[in-house]
Amino acid sequence: MKVSRLADKTDEILPKVLEAGAEVVESKVRSNLQAAIGSGTKEPSRSTGQLLSALGTSPALQDRNGDFNVKVGFSEPRTDGDSNAKIASVLEYGKSGQPPKPFLKPAKSASKNAAIEAMKAKLEQEVDGL
Repeated sequence: MKVSRLADKTDEILPKVLEAGAEVVESKVRSNLQAAIGSGTKEPSRSTGQLLSALGTSPALQDRNGDFNVKVGFSEPRTDGDSNAKIASVLEYGKSGQPPKPFLKPAKSASKNAAIEAMKAKLEQEVDGL
């Protein structure tokens, strides 16, 4: 009986499960970004805080293949007309005269298991609520 009810409510449950995992990843990316901004620079930091405030999670949406996706990333645009994606890329990979300060890749690696566990817990909670 639970399985049949689960099949009927899959479209409601899956976004909640993905968003639970995305919360874990976003918090790790946010902490890594805070640590990377302005650290190890010769000049004083010129950070405006826009990159950090633009970090967020998209709602879980279904694509044309029927798969649900959620994205952790940066909203656009900035007040200075530059792109948050460009600034995050420069921070992650560096540029001439600026060494890389990876924050995304380490966050992905460090939060993978925690995100999976959070999604498992949320799924069990939703299944038990049926």
